[in-house]
Amino acid sequence: MPLLPGPLPSMTAETAAPRPSFPQAMEITAQWLALWEAGEISDEVLADRVGELVASRDGARGFFVVALSGDSPLLDRLPDSLLIHLRGAGEGVVDLTARNLAMSTAMALEHQRSGDPAQEARSGRVRERSTELLRRLDPLQVKDRLETLLEAAEAGTGEDQAFLERWGYDADQRKAIATAVLAVAE
Repeated sequence: MPLLPGPLPSMTAETAAPRPSFPQAMEITAQWLALWEAGEISDEVLADRVGELVASRDGARGFFVVALSGDSPLLDRLPDSLLIHLRGAGEGVVDLTARNLAMSTAMALEHQRSGDPAQEARSGRVRERSTELLRRLDPLQVKDRLETLLEAAEAGTGEDQAFLERWGYDADQRKAIATAVLAVAE
């Protein structure tokens, strides 16, 4: 699939065009954000393109890696047109945002421990952006997803237990994740 900044091919039963891979989605997102920041595409055009991208798991993962961790102010001043598309993508976007909240929170603590304030700040920015986005997504989907994450972080049980174990988060990191989850509701 070419990595041009244009719209993604639409998917129909007759023309099932391949969805972008995770690396392609990261590159596409970076290109679109650069165009948006330069004023070459509008909020609405960017939102339409991102809406197509987040329709697939790899596309959404690629978008969030770049948008949450990069220098673009997109998620700091989230356009309404983009929020509509992110909400429309449903539970997949909520899930990825909750996972980014957990991972960035745990990594901020790890960077603090290792004495790396620059990386700690980067992880903190991802945590803040994830928190703010979760506050603006569908409240019922967010509540359900965060309750599952909180159960794993606090009690060590539930569907997210394997997720937290896979990343090797310790008791202090899990406590920080629980605090971050609860902060979403504040």
